[in-house]
Amino acid sequence: MVEIRYFAAIADAVGKDSETLDLPAGATIADLRLTLASTYGPDLETMLGVCAYLVGDELTRDPSAALTPRVDVLPPFAGG
Repeated sequence: MVEIRYFAAIADAVGKDSETLDLPAGATIADLRLTLASTYGPDLETMLGVCAYLVGDELTRDPSAALTPRVDVLPPFAGG
């Protein structure tokens, strides 16, 4: 089980701030993106492609990064 937390535009797109998904051991960001696009529609894949993912203590965009028990999906933020 992986807790997924959504922020900003991604939270709006999926209609929630978080959910728990049953993903297999060894699942990656690419697997997560595929699952989310299958659940919420292919338009979400475009958004997920520009997101960063906080996996453990590491912020990454690497689709081969292995998931941890909690993953934050972070769209690009404006401002500075």
